[in-house]
Amino acid sequence: MSGSGFILVFVTAAMTMGANLMLRAGIDGAGGFAPAGVVGLFFSLARLFLQPLFAAGFVLYFLASVVWFRVVATEPLSLAYPLLVSLTFSLVTAGAVVFFHESLTVQKMIGLATILVGIVIISIEKGTT
Repeated sequence: MSGSGFILVFVTAAMTMGANLMLRAGIDGAGGFAPAGVVGLFFSLARLFLQPLFAAGFVLYFLASVVWFRVVATEPLSLAYPLLVSLTFSLVTAGAVVFFHESLTVQKMIGLATILVGIVIISIEKGTT
């Protein structure tokens, strides 16, 4: 993977993390999301989009997708996607701990470490013979 590709994957992961945290804050600000039926879904979505953080998170998710499109077009997907997922998973977990005071248990830390080690293993490119 190229250096610029790695940077774009990291930018995508950071934007996705920010989007997820904003979406969560917006959902919390709207009083949750548990629509009942089609009409309830419409009103629940309208209430969410009236929350500035939710709307900003939605836009940021879209922008992260645009950056990701560039990665998909230029980098090996078998390397870029696992890297994106592991970075996003780690960043969102850290953000949830910091901003929403979610617990970071030993079990979660072991799970994160296992995922990251797995990503490193599959991302190592061996020379061709």
